[in-house]
Amino acid sequence: MLNDNYKKLAEDLTSHFPQSTILTEEPMKKHTTFKIGGPADIFVDPVSEDVAGILKFLGERNEKYIVIGNGSNLLVSDDGIEGVVVSIGKKSAQISVEDDYIIASAGTLLSQVANAAAEASLTGLEFAAGIPGTIGGAVYMNAGAYGGEIKDVIESVQILTPDYQIKEVLVAELDLSYRHSALMENGGLVLSAKLHLSKGDKAAIRQIMDENRQKRVDKQPLNFPSAGSTFKRPEGYFAGKLIDDAGLRGYAVGGAQVSEKHCGFVVNKGDATASDVLQLMKDVDAKVFDKFGVHLSPEVRIIGRNIN
Repeated sequence: MLNDNYKKLAEDLTSHFPQSTILTEEPMKKHTTFKIGGPADIFVDPVSEDVAGILKFLGERNEKYIVIGNGSNLLVSDDGIEGVVVSIGKKSAQISVEDDYIIASAGTLLSQVANAAAEASLTGLEFAAGIPGTIGGAVYMNAGAYGGEIKDVIESVQILTPDYQIKEVLVAELDLSYRHSALMENGGLVLSAKLHLSKGDKAAIRQIMDENRQKRVDKQPLNFPSAGSTFKRPEGYFAGKLIDDAGLRGYAVGGAQVSEKHCGFVVNKGDATASDVLQLMKDVDAKVFDKFGVHLSPEVRIIGRNIN
């Protein structure tokens, strides 16, 4: 049951930010592609104009909060999340195109930005067709696929610093590498990104995007809820191949299963819990290490109460 402090905080947020959606005891399984997760005490879906203000409001009051995107790379505890979840997603999505540049707010889906680029005959984002994350999340973890990465097209990013100042940061300052950015160590939240693309042929761009989408359909278990690639790629190896070669294709714990279509994915076969997924990940790592001497690190972000 929600305590009185959080009830009052929810009322204050609603009063100060009436355009944004404020919910209490909101099941996180409704907001993750894994379809897993207990309730957040307070769940905030802000309009773009409110994002910085809401985070400053919470920070100045020393309220506990966590920021997520559209939940595509997230495993949330069965016990939910204490405090406030600020979900920068659809409600705050904005895209503008000018010449060879696209400016997109953090909550805009990467696939939507790729489509906007194609419509404007701009090439460079074809790799992003079908990636389920937001621009904010893509920058934070340097998302990539099919030989492309977000670092290849970013010129600058507007961030909210840990002391709640809005700052423009050039791509060189982000230290983007495989599934990494300086934001992971230094803090700071992406508010928007400016992408520099090149003029291209719309039909050719669309063809490559269609081919990339089809590759995803052919190779990935899109028919089951998941959080995408579960483990990072170990240097010199592919996580999916290690898992397959360890004889773990189809290995299951409760409702969680190593995908039979692509061993790099853990899928929710039905009513999987976070505990199921965590135990499965622990088992997979142990068996892969036992056979090949290689540890697998989670690529999925794991958050929430009593999480191991």
